[in-house]
Amino acid sequence: MKRSQRRSCLRWYTTTMRLVQKTNGLLKKTETLLQGSCDFRPRILIDVSKIDMTTTVLGFKISMPIMVAPTAMQKMAHPEGEYATARAASAAGTIMTLSSWATSSVEEVASTGPGIRFFQLYVYKNRKVVEQLVRRAEKAGFKAIALTVDTPRLGRRESDIKNRFTLPPNLTLKNFEGLDLGKMDEANDSGLASYVAGQIDRTLSWKDVQWLQTITSMPILVKGVLTGEDARIAIQAGAAGIIVSNHGARQLDYVPATISALEEVVKATQGRVPVFLDGGVRRGTDVFKALALGASGIFIGRPVVFSLAAEGEAGVRKVLQMLRDEFELTMALSGCRSLSEITRNHIVTEWETPRHLPRL
Repeated sequence: MKRSQRRSCLRWYTTTMRLVQKTNGLLKKTETLLQGSCDFRPRILIDVSKIDMTTTVLGFKISMPIMVAPTAMQKMAHPEGEYATARAASAAGTIMTLSSWATSSVEEVASTGPGIRFFQLYVYKNRKVVEQLVRRAEKAGFKAIALTVDTPRLGRRESDIKNRFTLPPNLTLKNFEGLDLGKMDEANDSGLASYVAGQIDRTLSWKDVQWLQTITSMPILVKGVLTGEDARIAIQAGAAGIIVSNHGARQLDYVPATISALEEVVKATQGRVPVFLDGGVRRGTDVFKALALGASGIFIGRPVVFSLAAEGEAGVRKVLQMLRDEFELTMALSGCRSLSEITRNHIVTEWETPRHLPRL
């Protein structure tokens, strides 16, 4: 990528982030973690010369609790798209989640080399297509399914409508290319919205979580949970884990920011399954907040796509390293030497009642 193109991408990133932060409060599109929602309560005079950030997710050991969320159509950001992201995540020793709507197939991503990878799944009306896709992912070495459950219909994405969004003619949804489902037709509003309306199954229900368990041995994470009630049902349905997500605040306005919903979900699970946070993380301090509220790890989406657009694989490597370094520093300055030492007592939130300080 030429220097002028990189500068353009960086300007776009800066402008976009300012717009996101500006509109979060006005339109209640709360994708980022709310500023001031959590304050730290650091502990002092603790030997933090050695910091251990390693953790285990569904039995797989990773270098840090920072993973890559599923983001669609990455070749729109950079020619190497999901290839670059997969290599960067593997180099960082963490998990990449591939979107159903990727511009690289499960087989192509697997061909980039070793790595722990999850597969994000949308359930299509044609269940044979779903079954085939899940089995392809499992054969390609993917380790878990992240089932998106908050999209029976696509939210009103006004920018997509204004721009009449569709895939460029040189790109397809690679996982569906041989099934005549890889292209998006142009529409008077959003080509993506028309595609979703025509293909995604609105009848999706909890029984389908159980159905998926009959066609794959991969554990299933339910992605898109925001309430304690649904967290309990997910466990009853056999979910191996829960991902707290508001779909980047692009589905339903006035849902809470992920950080605001996290603790309710964690409490509802009572430690029976791991809970992860997806959405809103921009700094290593955000990772610490999520873990203090009970998350087992976090997923990042927009930072990956922005860095991919700016510098390809090198950009994704850089953003993962930046978050790792910031998180390690936050742990040290908070007096935590391992993830198990990060507790609820390390933060205070704006929504909690006056706290009784723990006894020494």
